[in-house]
Amino acid sequence: MNTVKVKSYAKINLTLDVTGTAGGYHLIDSFVASLSLFDLVVVRARKDKLVSVEMHGMGSESIPPERNNALRAGEAFVKRFGSGGADVTVYKNIPMGAGLGGSSADAAGVLSGMAALYGADGEALGELADSLGSDTRYMLRGGFCRMRGRGEKLTPVPSGEKLHFLLLCPPSSVSSAECYREYDRAPSRGAVTQNCIDAFLRGDMEDMGRYLTNALYPAALRLNADVGTAYAEAQSFSPLGVTMTGSGSCVAALFPTAELCEWAKSRYRGKFRAYAAETTEPSPPKKKRSFGGLRSPFVLSEEEKEAAGFPDGGQGARNGLR
Repeated sequence: MNTVKVKSYAKINLTLDVTGTAGGYHLIDSFVASLSLFDLVVVRARKDKLVSVEMHGMGSESIPPERNNALRAGEAFVKRFGSGGADVTVYKNIPMGAGLGGSSADAAGVLSGMAALYGADGEALGELADSLGSDTRYMLRGGFCRMRGRGEKLTPVPSGEKLHFLLLCPPSSVSSAECYREYDRAPSRGAVTQNCIDAFLRGDMEDMGRYLTNALYPAALRLNADVGTAYAEAQSFSPLGVTMTGSGSCVAALFPTAELCEWAKSRYRGKFRAYAAETTEPSPPKKKRSFGGLRSPFVLSEEEKEAAGFPDGGQGARNGLR
């Protein structure tokens, strides 16, 4: 097995409460889920220990090597496990700078792909993921989950029915660091994550919609007016609830059915990129190689590879051989 294809799913913060600070970092309590929107990460084994990353789509070609999490993940994997290197190609579909976790998803996809190729202890892989970003460990598994602390404390939430979202993604982003600094100037009070999870477990989507809240939204709005425009446009379709994911700038509107979600997308006449997406529970394929008991939900089975196809052609940017 010399090549592995990996689906790296986006995530959505259904809630995000800021619960305090520790060691200079903000602590959160967030109900998160994987979305059907994904980047495709292709990992090919090398005989040496070098790692290269080629990016395609969503403007990712311009990401400098020192800021490319996929490259950082590959090089960190080789250093940690003493494995061979890899040539990585990332076909991006997740908008960048939107709060959908695209950068962390790509890092997790590279880790999952290299673990499938070379083998890796599961706990060590999780620790390596933590070093690459606060939500990268979550991205290794995905699904419905309660995320606490800096993002490393994960509690899976039993899945219920699929949730359907209209995503409105402004092209302008919001810096996470700036957003948290702005939040500190006027911190919000109250916590909704437990209430939202309780409503989800009851299957009460209307009640759940009322708890879709992001404590960072007011700060993001002060930094980027597009966030407020997207929020108002999403609300105009009378969804069950609207929230911002991450530190923005993507806004998500919850609908009770896929049909209503598609209807809203078809009627949207705003200037932002719009997606109809649903939550997904990544399922692990039949593994060809064991790596410390970690179940990777991202590595595609042969059937999934055939169904997903292989994006060919296009001019991508190769982020340096190292």
